[in-house]
Amino acid sequence: MSDWLMSVPAFIVSIGLLVAIHEYGHFWVARRLGVKVLRYSIGFGRRVWGFTGRQSGIEYWLSAIPLGGYVKMLDEREGEVAEADKPYAFNRQHPWRRIAIVAAGPGVNFLFAIVAYWLVFMIGVAGIKPMIASAPDGTLANAAGLRAGDEIVAIDDRAIGDWQDLRLTLIERGLDGQAVDLSVRGDDGMARDVSLDLRGVPADPEKLFDRLGLAPYQPPATPLIARVVPGSAAEAAQLQAGDEVLAVNGESVDSPQGLVDRIKAQPGERVTLAIARDGRRQEVPVTLAAAENEAGEPVGRLGAQIGVDGEAWEAMRTTRQLGPLAAVPAAVSKTWEVSALTVRLMARMVTGDVSWRNVSGPIQIANYAGQTASIGVEAFVGFLALVSVSLAVLNLLPIPVLDGGHLLYYSIEWIRGRPLSEAVQVAGQQMGMVALLMLMTLAFYNDILRLLG
Repeated sequence: MSDWLMSVPAFIVSIGLLVAIHEYGHFWVARRLGVKVLRYSIGFGRRVWGFTGRQSGIEYWLSAIPLGGYVKMLDEREGEVAEADKPYAFNRQHPWRRIAIVAAGPGVNFLFAIVAYWLVFMIGVAGIKPMIASAPDGTLANAAGLRAGDEIVAIDDRAIGDWQDLRLTLIERGLDGQAVDLSVRGDDGMARDVSLDLRGVPADPEKLFDRLGLAPYQPPATPLIARVVPGSAAEAAQLQAGDEVLAVNGESVDSPQGLVDRIKAQPGERVTLAIARDGRRQEVPVTLAAAENEAGEPVGRLGAQIGVDGEAWEAMRTTRQLGPLAAVPAAVSKTWEVSALTVRLMARMVTGDVSWRNVSGPIQIANYAGQTASIGVEAFVGFLALVSVSLAVLNLLPIPVLDGGHLLYYSIEWIRGRPLSEAVQVAGQQMGMVALLMLMTLAFYNDILRLLG
């Protein structure tokens, strides 16, 4: 419940802000190009609060459904327009003007992402060093000779600052399907070059990293119970937050991942955890729950959030901070990289190379919003930048009812010298609505599956 007390307000602030910025792009350009604006609304449906501009006569609304917004412009297709106002109607404008008005929404979202990343780089981007854990046998990292504790300094001469850099770069290179050269520094301080063959690897990010066998290095540290999930096996065994887990069935564990792996390997079984509580060692029997992973295989479930003493991770932390000028090109580059990667992954979803389970809806976005807000300002601002890019890219898809669909129609009209027939436009709108409804249904379905674990 406490998680949602943070997630819901963070979600409302995030979506409200990004939608307001998107719609303001349409609003600002429309007014600059002489189109009469009737209403600027954040949200859909019934008006909850609002006012009317004294001089402009524009209605400013906050509406009941906070999952979008709109700018209503004077348009002869939506009602009668006085003869004196017809030159200011949207439908009377040259196609290039309509294209500019429609493109302004996604454009402002990209601009917001640049500004947000600029702020993040100036505040300082916290992360963990790109050091890797031991790669399992049969994985590409193991075959390449990568070892536990290796820090990946660069990929194809591109500097890698933290694990997020490493992850995004490998996803991008994985889509290219080529071998990459890694500059690696071992735990002994010695530098060496390693070739990692990415030909034929899965395009899906999760499957990619399973195939590579790459995971963050975990320094030896006793795992502990950070939180117990109500109704779980951990609660039934009376485990408590703060308990240090020393061993499972008499075999010691020295990292959170080691504990997780041991739990997953014993679905539905009764195990004995050796824990330390208040400085005293105890033996606690636990009957693990059983669940299925994405491959449909049974895995054990304890029902607890596993953590570790923060001091053990101190040496793994890193911060990238730039000055105001240096942060500008870095922010532009970051926005471009995230945008390009988003487009490529969406294209691979269409071809079936990337699972549609990667599509997230408002529930998952709210969850991420709450998590990043609880971490700190830089994490939350970075989250806003990422969602802003996603919103821009989604709206530019050539689907009628989205900005990209309108851009397609107006571009065709400009080239042909006349608009498409009304029947064609209506059919396109109907297909666009169906496609959008299917996408929203899929997003909610994925969110519910994640909630159910």
